[in-house]
Amino acid sequence: MKHVSEQNRTTQMWRRIRAIRITALCFTVSCAAPTVARAFTAADADTLFEAHAAAFYRVEDGRAWFTKSTEGGKADFWMRAEQMEMVLDAYERTTDPRQLVMFTHLFHGFLADHGANWAHNEYNDDIMWMVIACTRAYLLSGTTEFRNVARTNFDLCYARAASPDLGGGLWWKVNNQSKNACVNGPGAIAAFLLGQATGEETYFTTANDLFLWERATLFDPVTGRVADNIHINGRLSRFALTYNQGTFIGAANLLGYTDEARLAALFTMNQLCRDGYLPASGEKGDGGGFNGIGVRWIVRFMNDRSEQATFEPWLQKNAEAAWQARRSPDNLSWCRWPQPTPPDLRYSWGCSSAVVITQLVRPPEPLKPETSK
Repeated sequence: MKHVSEQNRTTQMWRRIRAIRITALCFTVSCAAPTVARAFTAADADTLFEAHAAAFYRVEDGRAWFTKSTEGGKADFWMRAEQMEMVLDAYERTTDPRQLVMFTHLFHGFLADHGANWAHNEYNDDIMWMVIACTRAYLLSGTTEFRNVARTNFDLCYARAASPDLGGGLWWKVNNQSKNACVNGPGAIAAFLLGQATGEETYFTTANDLFLWERATLFDPVTGRVADNIHINGRLSRFALTYNQGTFIGAANLLGYTDEARLAALFTMNQLCRDGYLPASGEKGDGGGFNGIGVRWIVRFMNDRSEQATFEPWLQKNAEAAWQARRSPDNLSWCRWPQPTPPDLRYSWGCSSAVVITQLVRPPEPLKPETSK
């Protein structure tokens, strides 16, 4: 028994020596060649866009749509509109004409499902989202069909939604119970873009009026918070969401209200983010694409006003997190980065924010290796 005990002690001693050697070796290797995480690239933005299209984009006879999920169906009215904007984001980055063809197929698919007159939709914000998508497409392509449908539907929506109640602004729904940021910010953007598309001054005036109402009613000039809505009884819902912040910033930037745009962008970055990451939302419901909308207009403001030093590192951190969160089998990335994307069913809307942010945010400059003197 004594021999066995000595043998055990000898074995344990060699195990300790081996562990010390391995630790020392790892330390030496880590000091000699530190591991640096690779930042996302333009090729990664291509990968996420193509993965989203492979999973969700469907086309038949020149009419296309995005499926609701990896199991099929069709995305809802406004979610389709915003994913059509995602395609335009990709086109603006790449100038690949195939993406304009893709948008055109989606446009014809949308009209096949919803018609060219959208008055049947009780949500005024839904109409404004699609007006923005179509007007952007016209400004990029010159296709008058996009502009004409956008103009017709903006005009009918504005006629039923605008009222002097609560000082002005647009009703959210046809039941006229609240005036929300999600229709007034997009309404101001849509009107401004239509002014560019038509050359008619009245649209710019409408855009300015809608923005000034939102600024006076829903915007906090001290913090930069954009409240979600004001009820017909005057009760203000102060809940802030990234897409409302984004469209307020977008309208403010387009109309030249730079201070307000910057304050709202700072609120989004400093108050709505946890550890620097945009807030996670449920990907099945409306919130799944909120961050993509917010980022779209923050990036445009940043680039238009040369605010990269303030906002670009934060945006790049989120774009990198969206890229790293993708799942390896199909490169889909959900909206709850930096958490890894689960392996089960995914929703096209919930996977759109990762695509949008990587199309819009410039990849970091690669680190240059130091040279010895």
